[in-house]
Amino acid sequence: MMRIYLQILRNEFKTLLRAKWVLGYGLIFLLLTDTLFRFAGGGTEVWISVSNIMLLLIPIISLIYGILYIYQSRDYLELLLTQPVNRSTLFWGLYTGISAPLAVAFIIGAALPLGWHGGITEGSGSQLLLVLALGSVLTFIFVGLGFVMGLWFYDDKIKGFGFSIIIWLFMAVIYDGLIMVIIFLFGDYPIETGIIAVTMLNPMDLARILILMEFDISALMGYTGAVFNQFFGTYLGTIASFGMLGIWLAIPAFAGLRIFRRKDF
Repeated sequence: MMRIYLQILRNEFKTLLRAKWVLGYGLIFLLLTDTLFRFAGGGTEVWISVSNIMLLLIPIISLIYGILYIYQSRDYLELLLTQPVNRSTLFWGLYTGISAPLAVAFIIGAALPLGWHGGITEGSGSQLLLVLALGSVLTFIFVGLGFVMGLWFYDDKIKGFGFSIIIWLFMAVIYDGLIMVIIFLFGDYPIETGIIAVTMLNPMDLARILILMEFDISALMGYTGAVFNQFFGTYLGTIASFGMLGIWLAIPAFAGLRIFRRKDF
């Protein structure tokens, strides 16, 4: 099984590289990071800007590419399913074969400008690693969500793409707005624990807060930042945050696997 998995993984890597799509994706982050180094100054300012761009671009690109792969590779998937290959092995090979190249492209594209700009200053090494790690985790999460949407709406591309866009809009824009409304309406009540719990249900918000804590700029968020700092700034909060990201990493992947194993292609 492991040999078959590695073969599928290698084939997906080669296919993506031949299409040059992943190279273009990495080039976007390389150009953005290089431009920020040239005009934004030191390393900390650059990585704050990169993280803001990352939190918007990576989820939507990973989500769309995940669902696009399912729709564009229907004949290929159905051909593979006629072979004596375990469905679970096939799914994990395809899933990691798509997610890993995107994550590697982001890491190389964002980190390569360090080679000629010398962007690591004192204390910024951990910030760089956090941004790159969170970008990679978000890639795997949203490719998984793309797979779920593609498999769930396998015969209806319009619904698949429509729900994918709605998911991204909800997590990127609407979710934060709802939290602000809740704080505004119920700010006189002890809702701090509830706000923290609700925030952890959105991987994009969770990644954003971890970055705010690492760069020590939560004070800019006022009351909300103070609430988050009380929890996420502690050792327990950090463990809980990464644990929740691990859960978010697993849910779409195993949901996609469940649908893939039961799907009558």
